[in-house]
Amino acid sequence: MGIPFIQQYRVGKYILQKKLSGQQRYPLVLMLEPLFQCNLACAGCGKIDYPKDVLQRRISVEDALRAVDECGAPMVSIPGGEPLIHKEMPQIVEGIVARKKFVYLCTNAILLKKRLDDYTPSPYLTFSIHLDGNEARHDQSVCQQGVFKKAVDAIELAKQRGFRVTVNCTLFNGEQPEEVADFFDFAAGLGVEGITVSPGYSYQHAPDQDVFLSRRESKQLFRDIFRIGRRRKRKWPFNQSSLFLDFLAGNQSYQCTPWSNPTYNIFGWQKPCYLLVDEGYAASYRELMEDTDWERYGTGRNPKCDNCMAHCGYEGTAVTDTFNRPLKALKVFLRGPKLTGPLAPELPILYKTADEAGTIKIPIRQIGRSS
Repeated sequence: MGIPFIQQYRVGKYILQKKLSGQQRYPLVLMLEPLFQCNLACAGCGKIDYPKDVLQRRISVEDALRAVDECGAPMVSIPGGEPLIHKEMPQIVEGIVARKKFVYLCTNAILLKKRLDDYTPSPYLTFSIHLDGNEARHDQSVCQQGVFKKAVDAIELAKQRGFRVTVNCTLFNGEQPEEVADFFDFAAGLGVEGITVSPGYSYQHAPDQDVFLSRRESKQLFRDIFRIGRRRKRKWPFNQSSLFLDFLAGNQSYQCTPWSNPTYNIFGWQKPCYLLVDEGYAASYRELMEDTDWERYGTGRNPKCDNCMAHCGYEGTAVTDTFNRPLKALKVFLRGPKLTGPLAPELPILYKTADEAGTIKIPIRQIGRSS
């Protein structure tokens, strides 16, 4: 299994055109968030921490497609909330597919079997099913029993109907590498096209702040998981670039590129990214790109970003590095991430902090020191 050639070709052509035009900041994936309402209340998610009137709001078909056109990204990810709650979601997806954009409809799959007839299989449509591990781990993550079985049943049915299907896996504190490796084996055995994996980002509004990993914990966890996969001689079908996986294993000192995954939701264009919800909004995509102070965000630039290694921030960086250094990327693709030796140095901390005495200090990480 793997990403279809047509998607690789179209996305690669798009990036090459941007490179040749000299454009430094351009979107790869539009994060189209049509609602915040959900039928789950996961411990690591703060998206439903809004008043009832906000949770009942929806992006219209017209506004959703206008955002797709305004942004111009070749791929559209539709998270939430739970997108399948949106009554006009089939029309939104149909409009995106008609534009020949690759859309990943992210869902916890509770409603998927009921709503599957509303959609038509297409190389431009993928159901991205939320699974955070094997049954016990996933049901614990979403704070509800029985969700794992519903999701697996929905995956099998969607595949039978001819839909593209991937798994979206977020890893949190307390993960056991052997159990995660077992889950990747299981997901690959389901015949899904790919696995999108990321460390959980510490949403400020999440009800449980103890579930998130530090950067160092994330890197060690992924090294341990990849080491098990190598020992088992597995080639798990990750739906991500080899250099992003190398970054997860602590071998790349990447800076975040939040503009590569701009977010549009019921409030407008969210600054600066999908994960930071209290930084304000822009009225248009152009305003988002031109008026956002991008230098205020990313590793070492903002305390809110300190432990983030999420794919929506760093996959774009890895893709750019792949185009700039194809031989480096090919080497990692063929050999896999480096799993021994020191971690790559962290970027220096540049933001100011106030100590207990009220004075201001600027801590700078030593270049040779890992977080």
